[in-house]
Amino acid sequence: MEPARTNGGSGGLGSKKQFITQVLTGPWFSVFASLLIMFTAGTPYMFGQYSNVLKSVLGYDQSTLNLISFFKDVGTNVGVPAGLIAEVTPTWFVLSLGAVINFFGYFMIWLAVTERMAKPHVWMMCLYICLGANSTAFANTGALVTCVKNFPESRGIVLGLLKGYVGLGGAILIQLYHAIYGTDSKSLILLVGWFPAAISFAFLRTIRTMKFNKLQNEVQVFYNFFYISLGLAGFLTIMIVVQHMATFTKSEYSGSAAMVFFLLFLPLAVVIVEESNLWKSKKLSVNNSSKALKIITEKPSTETSTELSVPQACSGTPATINSAPERDARNQVSCWGTIFTPPDRGEDYTILQTLFSIDMLILFFSAICGVGGTLTAIDNLGQLGKSLGYPDRSISTFVSLVSIWNYLGRVVLGLGSEILLKKYKFPRPLLLTLILLFACVGHLLIAFNPPGGLYVASIIIGFTFGAQWPLIFAIISELFGLKYYSTLYNFGSVACPIGLYILHVRVAGYLYDREAYRQLAALGLERKPGEALNCTGVDCFKLSFLIITTVTLLGSLVSLVLVLRTRKFYKSDIYKKFRENAPAAEEVAMDGKSLETNGTVHSRGHHDNIRK
Repeated sequence: MEPARTNGGSGGLGSKKQFITQVLTGPWFSVFASLLIMFTAGTPYMFGQYSNVLKSVLGYDQSTLNLISFFKDVGTNVGVPAGLIAEVTPTWFVLSLGAVINFFGYFMIWLAVTERMAKPHVWMMCLYICLGANSTAFANTGALVTCVKNFPESRGIVLGLLKGYVGLGGAILIQLYHAIYGTDSKSLILLVGWFPAAISFAFLRTIRTMKFNKLQNEVQVFYNFFYISLGLAGFLTIMIVVQHMATFTKSEYSGSAAMVFFLLFLPLAVVIVEESNLWKSKKLSVNNSSKALKIITEKPSTETSTELSVPQACSGTPATINSAPERDARNQVSCWGTIFTPPDRGEDYTILQTLFSIDMLILFFSAICGVGGTLTAIDNLGQLGKSLGYPDRSISTFVSLVSIWNYLGRVVLGLGSEILLKKYKFPRPLLLTLILLFACVGHLLIAFNPPGGLYVASIIIGFTFGAQWPLIFAIISELFGLKYYSTLYNFGSVACPIGLYILHVRVAGYLYDREAYRQLAALGLERKPGEALNCTGVDCFKLSFLIITTVTLLGSLVSLVLVLRTRKFYKSDIYKKFRENAPAAEEVAMDGKSLETNGTVHSRGHHDNIRK
């Protein structure tokens, strides 16, 4: 296929079209699209905003509500199916499948709470919310994992920034919800259903894996994105304070939402400026770009992966449908013969080697304790506020505070851990230990409820919950490699529902209901069938969060073992191999197909002049 030419009579128009094509197909627009998709992946953290609606309309007790919340978090964090699907399908398919699942799950819940359908069984509600929440795993796998693979030497910044937008998602969507639907909590569920699906469909074809050398000003561009996200978080914080002190009208919420949209799309200006600089560099070296384009377009067809790659069930080693028998034999040996003889830390582990690794088991247990405890607090914000006597407006404030500090925890630890690692060789596992210790402070504030303590606890819980994720996912990528990161990333998330079931359902839900029944008995009352079971006072959650504090402390002590085991690894240059194995020329692939075969023709050598 010939490279795109510009007609002499319409050079200006052709040049503009080529520049627009460069922007839309470049790596920075892919990052921008990923930021938008990731903020919509924060919908599971809004459960505390509409949980009371589920409880009152459907007549649930706290144990039942916590069970539904547990399945919500199972869907959010059990993303292994999404990871395996991503191994054998293009990114656009992963994102579109997640969008469809998201809309179906939350739309069915909306039909239930608006009584447009018969009251569903509890297991059906668990299924609906599990499906809706599981769509976020597809968003994470499609957008976040792709960006980490595209920018492996900046993975801490990438993880912190993208997961930070997930943390902001709750606060952003609350502003949009008030602007569109006012204060109708039932309509919030509908918004959670259609809005993330619309965003995913809008950017399906812009996110894909690219292979290129480290871009010039790469870190600085990410910092520019970070500064904009700080501005967005600051604006949301101001809105939370103002809206807590005064009652906003729908039109005032619309103005706030418009400003939020402006800040959400402001990173696009950074993308255009950066691509403009690349465009000018390309024009200064047209001959070199043409040569690079010719080399790429004349590559044999075998370079384009058109074979169906299927991961082996036991090891995750992909085998194409045209594999030779000898290759199958090697895969079989690799599957079972090397499970307990993994490569050195930092090399590409197979899936089974990772699952049976002592390092992974230690990290997994620490995540169960830490993430399980903090997410139990987040999911119970509605009930915590109500039982402790806070007004409904304060509950919205708690949800927004958690979202913003969740964001800050993700970006601060994502960026901070990268800086500490590169400059001072400070290991990420040690940061994880310190974060778990800090989370214990938030749990104790909830347990003893000093005046205004829930506001401070929301900040601490939000920050520590968010901070754990970029650390956990970065540690997984550093210790076990990026080859099967789509699947390994999602295995790391599985720790969350395990800890949540133990601490949220079996501990917090059970003890809350026990106290509620005790209070009814003290008043000489009995619970009527179908009536919501409510508890008031500090004793509703006190014992639960004392237990959670103990479990989190245990997780921090266990994580110290990982610190000792990996201290030599983190003292070495863990990113050295990415610099040594940098490709000689940039190759941009869109889901296994060249951009030309998709009808998009542009100069694929436009990044040749930005290599170091």
